[in-house]
Amino acid sequence: MVQPGVWDDPARAGQMAREAAELRQLVAGWDRLERRTRDLIELDQLADGDPELEQQLSEEKASIAHELHSRELDLLFTDPYANHNAVVTLSVGRGGVEAQDWVEMLMRMYLKWAERKGFETEILETSPGEEAGLKSATFIVRGPRAYGLLRSEHGVHRLVRISPFDANARRHTSFASVFVYPEVDEDIDIDLNPNDVRIDTFRASGAGGQKVNKTDSAIRMTHVPTGIVVSMQNERSQHKNRDMAWKVLKSRLYQLELRKQQAERDRIEASKSDISFGSQIRNYVLAPYRMVKDVRTGVESGNTDAVLDGELDPFISAYLLGVRRKDRPGSSEPEA
Repeated sequence: MVQPGVWDDPARAGQMAREAAELRQLVAGWDRLERRTRDLIELDQLADGDPELEQQLSEEKASIAHELHSRELDLLFTDPYANHNAVVTLSVGRGGVEAQDWVEMLMRMYLKWAERKGFETEILETSPGEEAGLKSATFIVRGPRAYGLLRSEHGVHRLVRISPFDANARRHTSFASVFVYPEVDEDIDIDLNPNDVRIDTFRASGAGGQKVNKTDSAIRMTHVPTGIVVSMQNERSQHKNRDMAWKVLKSRLYQLELRKQQAERDRIEASKSDISFGSQIRNYVLAPYRMVKDVRTGVESGNTDAVLDGELDPFISAYLLGVRRKDRPGSSEPEA
């Protein structure tokens, strides 16, 4: 039932129209899949050993199986914010300059994944390392179910490789943390008291010379009650940096509330083991052998180059299906 006055609000009306269009598209997709399945049954009856028809039958079976897998994933996104854009923050962990380089590698991996999906990305903030790489980075991924997909990447990622920064070519282990939050709309009711936020301005770092920023346009917001800190410096306008920092801060507070609500349910689900912060969710081993393995689902890939180039869908799909079927080892994350 449409609430009185809803269509008087253009933003709300537009949102409802988009949701209705998405639902119609979802139903139409299932209808097409059903028709293809019926046609496949008829083709199977007609094939009767014909090599050409048998080949066509095999190809259509594979195509339908692939689409059915995609449709199965569609059913997992029941969280009202699964279809929101994703705010991704990467933070350096133990490993020094190696870990800083790892943060930059991870950012490239996620940007490549987004490009493969046809998603838009916007880098909001980067903090360069002293020698190489990044200490931290924050970016937004915009696309259908961006948060619903990327929330599976939330956790600690571990890299093992021969260090390019070690003159003795020794093997090093590096850690980086990935945090994923839904980008919340301005009309979402988040209890954010401006008096609880300390705002500092500072001069944004630049490449030097004529391009260096000569004004205090960068913004750092600290939410005093929780200690959450958000920095923005990519825009030359202090006003734009302030607006973006405020939006990201609201997203992080929203995610914090989700995790608080989930904590009690996780304690009740005794069948799930606890995964505390600091325990990696995925290992990326480049030496002495090459393998990427997700410790939560057991999914692995020997094609490390493809994974680092954004081939993450097998890991994401396995995580989402495991959450749905309750057979994935422990997680403190809410269902998508």
